[in-house]
Amino acid sequence: MPKMKTKSGAKKRFKFLGNGLIKRTHSHLRHILTKKTTKQKRNLRGTTIISSTDSKRVRSMMPTR
Repeated sequence: MPKMKTKSGAKKRFKFLGNGLIKRTHSHLRHILTKKTTKQKRNLRGTTIISSTDSKRVRSMMPTR
């Protein structure tokens, strides 16, 4: 039986924390930044925890975790 592979797009986007939660970065911060307010861009910085409803979907894309 071949091994299950991790989706390469998922491994670039998500990180697992020690307590089992999954971390992700915000979207909408790559281009067309002139029309976005400074407050909007500031709030998109950093990372956040994915919602519990998406957690099962992400775990299926990354079977090694």
